[in-house]
Amino acid sequence: MMLDIYDFYDKMERNHILLSFKGDITSELLTSILQIMESKLENLQEEPKVKKKVYNVLVECLQNLYHHMGEVDVVTPTDKNRSAIFMIGKFDSQYNIITGNYIRSENVDGLRGRLEEINKLTPEELKEYYKKVLANGEMSAKGGGGLGMIDIARKTGQKLNYNFMPVDDKYSFFSLNIKIS
Repeated sequence: MMLDIYDFYDKMERNHILLSFKGDITSELLTSILQIMESKLENLQEEPKVKKKVYNVLVECLQNLYHHMGEVDVVTPTDKNRSAIFMIGKFDSQYNIITGNYIRSENVDGLRGRLEEINKLTPEELKEYYKKVLANGEMSAKGGGGLGMIDIARKTGQKLNYNFMPVDDKYSFFSLNIKIS
């Protein structure tokens, strides 16, 4: 099979992708991506407020990928279900952070329900909900209790744009597209 690398390049160029990664998410990779993006934001001469917002949302998105990689069964070291994808792009004055990872299909309804609940809340309700979840110590098995998603919605002021694509009887692919103005 011949890979058309120019086609990939062209699509990334047309979609204004600054950075893209597909593979296993490790703590070392997170550190590297954050350093690269910090440098890119400096080079783009972004305002400090925008840099901080993009960086903080990026941290939440990457931590979400990292903490949920273990939800899938690994049959072999190269099992596709361990793989995740991450992209960040900028078009005009808006950043897009896009993530995708496999999740167990049995967890789709619960996650969808939490995301829909977050999307229904006003900014003030999000603030109160965040405080409530934090105060009640409602933490998930992964340690987050959904605080990351609440925080993303609060920091961006946008609804969470997500999708679940069934892959097989055991897994679905969860994608999240965050817009930062």
